[in-house]
Amino acid sequence: MSQSSTEIFIRNFQLEDMSLLGELYQSVTKKENATFWWVGDEDNWSNVYCAFEDGKMVAKGQVSIINVVPPGRSKENNHSIYINLKTIPERESDIALLENVYQYLFKRANQLKETLPKEYGTMLCVGNDLTETANNQFFIQKGYLHLNSLYRMNRDLNEPIPEITLQEDFQFSYWKMETSDEEREYLNVEAEIWPDTPLGSNRLSEYKNNKLWTSMVLRQTDAIVGGLMAWQEADHGVIEDVFVCEPWRRRGFAKYLLSQALRYLKANQLQYASLMVLTTNKSALSVYESVGFCVDREEIRYFTKLN
Repeated sequence: MSQSSTEIFIRNFQLEDMSLLGELYQSVTKKENATFWWVGDEDNWSNVYCAFEDGKMVAKGQVSIINVVPPGRSKENNHSIYINLKTIPERESDIALLENVYQYLFKRANQLKETLPKEYGTMLCVGNDLTETANNQFFIQKGYLHLNSLYRMNRDLNEPIPEITLQEDFQFSYWKMETSDEEREYLNVEAEIWPDTPLGSNRLSEYKNNKLWTSMVLRQTDAIVGGLMAWQEADHGVIEDVFVCEPWRRRGFAKYLLSQALRYLKANQLQYASLMVLTTNKSALSVYESVGFCVDREEIRYFTKLN
C-alpha cells in the first residue's frame, strides 16, 4: 500500500472492493463506449491496481499479456502486453492520479515481460475508444505511438442470416480443441495468419472459458482451410479470430463461416453479435458488411516498447 500527499492509496484489488468497483464501473461507463476491463477471477487480481480517496475508488488500472510470439517466428515480432487505466469522470484529466496508478501498471508490465520468451521484444499497448480524448492524450504525452485503429461492428441477429452452400469436398465442424495437440495445431495456423499478433495458449485458454465458447473450422481432407471462434459476452455474442488460409481465400469461405457463427449465436437466444476489424482491412470490412455487420464505434491503440 502506498500513500501520496493527496491522500490517495493505491493497492491491488481485493474482494472487499467489489461494491466500490461497481460504483466506479457505473460512473466510467456512463460515458458511451468507454473501454473498461472487468477484474476477472482472483488469480488475476495481482494485475489490478485500485486508487482510493476518502473511502471511494477513484481510479483502477489493469495489465494483461495479450499476445505471445511462439518459437521459431521472425525476431522482428513482438509480444504485446496491454493496460487499461480509468478514473471517475471528474478526474479523467487528473495527470497526477493517472501517473500514480500508471507507475504500478508499468512496473507490473515489466514483471510480466520477464515471463515471456526472451528472443522477442515486448510492446506495452493501450486501446481506447476514439472519443476517450483525455485518456488517449495521457498516453500520447507519455510518448506512446499510434499502433492501429479498429472498428467494432455489430450485427442484429433478428435480421435474416444468408444461406450459403459449402462445396462438397470441404468439411465444416465445431472444434472444441480438447487436447493440447489440437490446441497446438490451431495456434500454429493462427500464428501464420497473424505473425505480429499471435493468440498464444494463455489467451486461447481465456477464450475457451467464456460462456458458449466454440470454434468452427473448415477442412479439406486434413488441411485447415479457415476458422473462427464465437462465444457469449454479457448480453451479446462475440466472433473472433476469423481467418482463411492463403490458398483458399476469395472463395466465400469466410462468409460461410460467419453465417454459421451467426446461426449458432442466434440459436442461443442472443440478440446481436459483435466483432473487431482493423479500419485498414478493406477486404474484411467488405465481407463483414456482406453478412449484415455495421460499424458501431472505433477503437484506437497506442504502444511503447518495453526494454
